[in-house]
Amino acid sequence: MSLKGKTVLIPGASRPIGRAIARKFGSEGALLILPHYDWPDSTAEMEEEFRNAGFSFFTHPTDLRDGNGVKQLATEIKNHTSQLNFLINNIERGGMPVVHGSYDLEQNKDQWDLEIATTLKAKWLLYHHCLPLMQNHPDGAIVNISSISSLTGRSGPAALLFNDGFSAANRAIQSFTESWAREAAPNIRVNELMLGLIESRHGPGTRGWETLAEREKKELYDHILLKRIGHPDEVAEVIFFLAVKAHYMTGTTIRMDGGFIFGGEKVPPMPPGRL
Repeated sequence: MSLKGKTVLIPGASRPIGRAIARKFGSEGALLILPHYDWPDSTAEMEEEFRNAGFSFFTHPTDLRDGNGVKQLATEIKNHTSQLNFLINNIERGGMPVVHGSYDLEQNKDQWDLEIATTLKAKWLLYHHCLPLMQNHPDGAIVNISSISSLTGRSGPAALLFNDGFSAANRAIQSFTESWAREAAPNIRVNELMLGLIESRHGPGTRGWETLAEREKKELYDHILLKRIGHPDEVAEVIFFLAVKAHYMTGTTIRMDGGFIFGGEKVPPMPPGRL
């Protein structure tokens, strides 16, 4: 499927999941709009990869927590291409308890605000300022990326990975998804992908994962029905489906967690009965 002539905004594309998503859309010919803020080495690496791949893209330094900055980004998109077809709301920040410890620690005094502002407020700012660019182009789509922390909170084996503020922010994303689906209809569909443990995101390739003891890792794997961690390319395929192919889906949340949510309860043998 060619997306030549279509435009997609993907924050976080310098990191593995965002990179996989951008790679998927870029390979289909879409113009990639890639805001960045930190991770300068990863951003430079991303730009080199995408230039070598022949993708159409432009990057823009933006603090997505800042309303004026996001408003300026929307203006730049309008000046550059005059349209926006897809918004992939891939922006979050969550401190892992196994790494950061308690919010009470001095080094974490701003951690709660960071988790809420990045995971929740930044998504709203992108939607708020970019929706006008999307509404004049039918069959566009927004995909919010969230976490199963919204369901687990800081409990069970994932309590080492999901912080309270991050979990609360993710719980609120579904409210956004459902409200925005109503507001943006009928031209724009809004759906949500709720992720479990993925490589580079609460899985291998993160500082938190490497901090876990082998026993703690085993407890997490045992809690996943499929007994493995997800891969960024798998996420990219589902995101692409929701954005480009799911023409009769809006206001929907899909969970992609390998069965983590169901893994805590076992199905026992059928009892013999008493009759």
